[in-house]
Amino acid sequence: MKLLAIDTSTDWISVAAADADGGRDIVLEAPASNAHSEHVMPLVHRALGEAGWRLGDLDAIAFGAGPGAFTGVRIACAVAQGLALGAGLPLVAIGTLEAIAESAWRQHGGERVVAALDARMQEVYVAAYAREGGAWREVVAPFVARPDDVDLPRDAWLGAGDGFARYPALAQCVGASRVHADVRPGARAIVALAAPRVAAGDVVAAHDAHPVYVRHRVALTLAEREAGVHL
Repeated sequence: MKLLAIDTSTDWISVAAADADGGRDIVLEAPASNAHSEHVMPLVHRALGEAGWRLGDLDAIAFGAGPGAFTGVRIACAVAQGLALGAGLPLVAIGTLEAIAESAWRQHGGERVVAALDARMQEVYVAAYAREGGAWREVVAPFVARPDDVDLPRDAWLGAGDGFARYPALAQCVGASRVHADVRPGARAIVALAAPRVAAGDVVAAHDAHPVYVRHRVALTLAEREAGVHL
């Protein structure tokens, strides 16, 4: 099963051209800052080129649907839609917090993960997952809150994601026994999560794919901009 995965939900771009059946696995990542739109397509073309594939060789395209940076999740969705429409391919939208949980498991063995991303405006995106039977069970669905207001069931959580770097006290709020704040929702994790969904037919047409914002506010007041607040 040949998949292309794209994630631009953080300040990194991550692209993978991977054979989920154990073949070629090309993963490319680069810091993007605010220039996702300039760099994502060159990485897509490079990944496909290194894999020796054309778009028509793919079985599906997966993308990091959010939550995350508003512009980033829109770019990933739009790029995936454009590629899928041109090649007649289905799409799989993968939640970025679940992708963080998958990355944390792959890198650090965490099977009970609280994933947290900096949501700006003094808030974090948070969700909790437990690994059961080779898949993730959503313990707490993604939500956005101020770090001090995050209240999760106490457990031996592994904390993962840059929300813990931005707000170190969050680890104590969620009762995390260990934290890896450098874990990102990379394209390799998105491929791993997407493959069983593609195999099960859990896909959508390009025009039915949508980002997952969680917080739908996309503008600041004048006072907030003057105070240096960022979305």
